[in-house]
Amino acid sequence: MKTADFDYHLPRVRIAQASIEPRDHSRMLVVDCSSHVLADHHFFDLPTFLRSGDLIVWNDTKVFRARLHGRINECDVELFLLRVHGTLWHALIRPSKHISVGATITVASMPFFVEKKRSDGTARIRSPFSATDTIAFANRVGSVPTPPYIDSTLTDDASYQTIYAKQTGSVAAPTSGFHFTESLVDVLNTKGVQFASVTLHVGLGTFQPITTDTLEAHPMHSEWTSIPQQTVDDILCAKQMGRRVIAVGTTTTRALEGAAQHGELQAWEGDVNLFIKPGFPFRVVDALITNFHLPKTTLLSLVAAFLGSRDDLFDAYQHALRHHYRFASFGDAMLIQ
Repeated sequence: MKTADFDYHLPRVRIAQASIEPRDHSRMLVVDCSSHVLADHHFFDLPTFLRSGDLIVWNDTKVFRARLHGRINECDVELFLLRVHGTLWHALIRPSKHISVGATITVASMPFFVEKKRSDGTARIRSPFSATDTIAFANRVGSVPTPPYIDSTLTDDASYQTIYAKQTGSVAAPTSGFHFTESLVDVLNTKGVQFASVTLHVGLGTFQPITTDTLEAHPMHSEWTSIPQQTVDDILCAKQMGRRVIAVGTTTTRALEGAAQHGELQAWEGDVNLFIKPGFPFRVVDALITNFHLPKTTLLSLVAAFLGSRDDLFDAYQHALRHHYRFASFGDAMLIQ
């Protein structure tokens, strides 16, 4: 499948730079997969489209201040913590060209040691702290990591966090969840909609476009995922009773479908690197809440797969462009059902 088939022209002005406030006042394009009808709404209309007993599953990961500003000798460097293994971190160093193995990066007087360098600009870094203490240190002295298409630096952590964020470990937010507000969740609860959580710590790969000529040649990134037994039980119960499972975002979808690849959904903790492309057989997710994604990304491929085809994807996206929807992390929403 050609990567070029998932390219489209997105004017930069259509990339939202901040969330609408209140967040549930973002727009929502509702796509009916059976009739192919597109309808323009707002996210606060979501309860209209849900039924009592529907199960919303969201990703409760929490972003930490993973961008650290340090020095090597007299040079300024950025240390972007990506993923931890004990006291060792997979990290991105900028600039990395003149940094050698054995170098010490000093961040707020604390030493971080470069143990290995890779050709892609990442490195293996030893922290002077445990994983938990490193994250606490980063949250004190670091910066909020934001996508490269966001022009300003965020100073308010809450602006790049969902209201249900709980499990710290992501370097990017599961942004489809930004649209939920406490008042909207109250309305959904009153209607009888149920909620469950998974955790997928979003990594650097979420920012990266597909650079290979075909989707099949793209090396899909891995992300740590946890699906608790209670969530599995809730999903299986919903399925048995004919109720819908509604995934909030591509990360939740990949977590659930990844854990069900070898049969029935089971509790799971470990890496998921599932690349969902058109033709994928969805086993768990019945409806999807998602944002509008950038060209030539794995996220766009997943949405095309859920809609049923590339043509259905671009029918929806061209409608969104014509009707001035806002795109990317802080943009508007789609409900695909």
